[in-house]
Amino acid sequence: MAKHEEESLGFTYDVFLCFRGEDVRYLFIGHLRKELCSKNINTFCDDEDLRMGEGIAPSLSKAIEESKILIIVFSENYASPPWCLDELVKILESAGLELIN
Repeated sequence: MAKHEEESLGFTYDVFLCFRGEDVRYLFIGHLRKELCSKNINTFCDDEDLRMGEGIAPSLSKAIEESKILIIVFSENYASPPWCLDELVKILESAGLELIN
């Protein structure tokens, strides 16, 4: 196998980072992303703050589905904005897990 293990066996990204930007983007996530990149780990990290009031963007949904590993970084205010929870639900669904109400 070549070409990054044949595109990581069908995945576009090795890792998808899920986090609340306001809490950890410039500290923890910045360092984590730098280390992953230095190891040639193809990482998806949303560089834009999610749009207030919108559901999960189709591009984020697609990136979640196309990532081999999904890392969720829970911070103190992670669950405050509804879009973080929407993203979390998508990750759980993508992993084959279900939320029980």
